[in-house]
Amino acid sequence: MRSLRGKRVLITGGASGIGAATAARFLQEGSAVCVLDRDAKGRQRIQQALPDLAGTVDADVSDLAQVQAAVENAAGIMGGLEVVINNAGISIRHPFLDITAEEWNKVIAVNLTGVFYVAQTAARHMMRHDGGVILQTASTNGIMGYPFYADYNATKAGVIELTRSMALELAPRVRVCAVAPGYVLTPMQRAEYTDQMLEEVNRKIPLRRHAKPEEVAALFAFLASDDAAYMTGHVYTIDGAETAGGLASR
Repeated sequence: MRSLRGKRVLITGGASGIGAATAARFLQEGSAVCVLDRDAKGRQRIQQALPDLAGTVDADVSDLAQVQAAVENAAGIMGGLEVVINNAGISIRHPFLDITAEEWNKVIAVNLTGVFYVAQTAARHMMRHDGGVILQTASTNGIMGYPFYADYNATKAGVIELTRSMALELAPRVRVCAVAPGYVLTPMQRAEYTDQMLEEVNRKIPLRRHAKPEEVAALFAFLASDDAAYMTGHVYTIDGAETAGGLASR
């Protein structure tokens, strides 16, 4: 990808899954990469797995003071900050009627408020310097209806609208896009499936498989690069055509 060599990149939720694959991809592109994650063991594992990381920083994205300190710390480690992958998130599978106030608040705090805190803090830094790119992890859950994840779905729809609003206000100095993955076969996701469950889900996806984390990472790399210099304000779905024909409702 054009222009990624030497770019300073911060990835939230970067210690595992899509975040870890994205960190690896930007390192391959020659970027300086710092991972933000609240999991101490996860930070240690990703630093060992990717020894070329510039470093890792600790923060709970639902805590504004921690986010501000972590972004400042990461910019200090790398000597600047030009790309943020706003990826940290959680989900809890439960029927709508069973969601507690505590569970609702927890999911909102991480997936929407946390995304806002990271985005605003990073955007303020970028506007004071030479601009940049902010990419946010949405989901097909924010585009289509899925049962048993009402709180998660609401946050991902919020991330999409936040992305659009940010892009309008921050242009032309900061580009802002969202990536909406469908089913992604992370190690954590695979551990939750029996072979039969995996096959059942794959059958509703036209490409007949889950995405690989590396494929989502490749989309992030493209959107951060100068090859995507005219792309801002939109959500880019990567789901094997699952939602193209309304198949998500099956």
